[in-house]
Amino acid sequence: MMNFRVFTATAALLCLISLGVTTASADNGEVNVYTYRETKLIQPLFDAFTADTGIRVNVVSASSGLEQRIKAEGINSPADVLLTVDIGRIDEAVQAGVTQPIKSEAIDKVVPAQYRDPNGHWAGISMRARVIYASKDRVKQDAITYEELADPKWKGRICIRSGQHIYNNGLFAAYVARYGEARAEEWLRGVKANLAQKPSGGDREAARDVAAGKCDIGIGNTYYWALMMNKDPDKKPWAEATRVVLPTFKDGGTHVNLSGVLLARHAPNRANGVKLIEWLASEKAQQMYADQNYEYPVRAGVTLNPTIAGYGKLNADSLPISTIAAHRKAASTLVDKVGFDN
Repeated sequence: MMNFRVFTATAALLCLISLGVTTASADNGEVNVYTYRETKLIQPLFDAFTADTGIRVNVVSASSGLEQRIKAEGINSPADVLLTVDIGRIDEAVQAGVTQPIKSEAIDKVVPAQYRDPNGHWAGISMRARVIYASKDRVKQDAITYEELADPKWKGRICIRSGQHIYNNGLFAAYVARYGEARAEEWLRGVKANLAQKPSGGDREAARDVAAGKCDIGIGNTYYWALMMNKDPDKKPWAEATRVVLPTFKDGGTHVNLSGVLLARHAPNRANGVKLIEWLASEKAQQMYADQNYEYPVRAGVTLNPTIAGYGKLNADSLPISTIAAHRKAASTLVDKVGFDN
């Protein structure tokens, strides 16, 4: 199993070649994965895939720029599969022209239509919800709507990371898709007016600041809270000081985003790439996503991790992820227009 990080397109290609992975080795028992996901979260999945199929997984991981690297590598790219998080990065890959339709009956059958690209270029593999970390001591409400975050009663009580971060961009884009740009702008101004401090840090830091009394509610993804509670002793007190509230849109459900998978345009091991994509949607892999990564499975019938189930029943919003993606640019423009991060 190979695991390494690269920082330029040339370095990525040279690393793969040095390990015997070349674009000439089509469908010869291996698959090359470019990923934004943390290695420790996904390596167990790749190990299990290899054990089940005999196909070796070669991994290139990076924190940014993988779409550009695949594009720069062009027809010589060794990439077969791009595994990423958030509709933002998924959409960027499609817009960069580095993907091709997956064309899998298994994926079409297992993954609900709202979590697949209408043109087949991507499929969701797991879900995460954008939720509220509420102070156990200072917030007594059990139900909160996204619209309500702009209510003056929360003035000086909200902590959140940058409005331009892809996680918030997805939520804001969903608001634009639902209500239009004018109402979304008004809402963003209201949320900004309720911030306890300038947007900063990440989702874990939102919980930290709630625990410290700097704010009463923080905005974060579902799995961060579970990771703090179960796998990070230093941050467990932040989780213990808060509880997760699953907010909803007033006439809808809870905003969810995806960990998604795409098939590279020039995949030299295309058949193995499709095998990996289909395996990631299998019951076995979906259960691993649930138990090890604290994510919501996209496949029906898979048991939730007890910590995630403890948040309450997820009523995922029915808005198609592709519709949200279409409003990402408008949401980003509005963040700058209202000076959300200032």
